[in-house]
Amino acid sequence: MPYLTIEKRAKIFNFGGKATNTGSIEGQVALLTERINHISDHLKTNKKDFSSQRGLMMMVGQRKRLLTYLSKHNLTGYRALIEKLGLRK
Repeated sequence: MPYLTIEKRAKIFNFGGKATNTGSIEGQVALLTERINHISDHLKTNKKDFSSQRGLMMMVGQRKRLLTYLSKHNLTGYRALIEKLGLRK
């Protein structure tokens, strides 16, 4: 059973305006956040899974780059997305 169902994926991509807009920066950041949370839970029980740990660090870096781009080009959208996702508390 995949951890990301069709309904959950559509809900995640609604951050980008509508569910079919999968290429929006907001949708990509929301999807990366969901994947990061899922892998973080996995690593809590499997501490020696170093390949997943490397993948997690790569995803965190990608999300950081996307958020930096968004903050430079759309500051109000960036602030709204941060608040919705609960990042940078």
